[in-house]
Amino acid sequence: MLQNVAVLSSPVTSPISFRSSSEKMAEIVDLLPKEYGYIILNLVAYYFLNFYMSFQVGRARKKYNVMYPALYATEADTEDYKLFNCIQRGHQNSLETLSIFFVLMVVGGLKHPLICSGLGVVYTIARFFYFTGYSSGDPNGRLPIGGFNNLALLGLVIVNIWFGVSLLKA
Repeated sequence: MLQNVAVLSSPVTSPISFRSSSEKMAEIVDLLPKEYGYIILNLVAYYFLNFYMSFQVGRARKKYNVMYPALYATEADTEDYKLFNCIQRGHQNSLETLSIFFVLMVVGGLKHPLICSGLGVVYTIARFFYFTGYSSGDPNGRLPIGGFNNLALLGLVIVNIWFGVSLLKA
């Protein structure tokens, strides 16, 4: 019966399709480079890092008696307010750049998945050291290894610029 159904199309839209959603998804997956799996695994790894940081902030809230909705502690909350604030700030800073990191990975990885994956691994590891260094209570502790997260982000920006320019030249 479907053989007699006319396929409607216009210059603006593609023909109406009777394919299943799993068939459509298979076509999308076929368009991605095989190495794009590394991008996905990298993003999942960062999810676990974010979960770890969230857990550490939650533990610090209990330990230093800093109740919600307070984002940061004051001297009135606890004598260890600076230590709590360093833990909270290490996580907060990671959240501030999370969306930038994810977008640069997802988009840049379409053209250069291995380069983006390598930079993503560097970023994630550096973010771990950024957080643990900051959590020591000394804000300068975040920089020795943690500072490499900025270099990894810069690398991702360059890859995305390169990708964008190549699309414009195509």
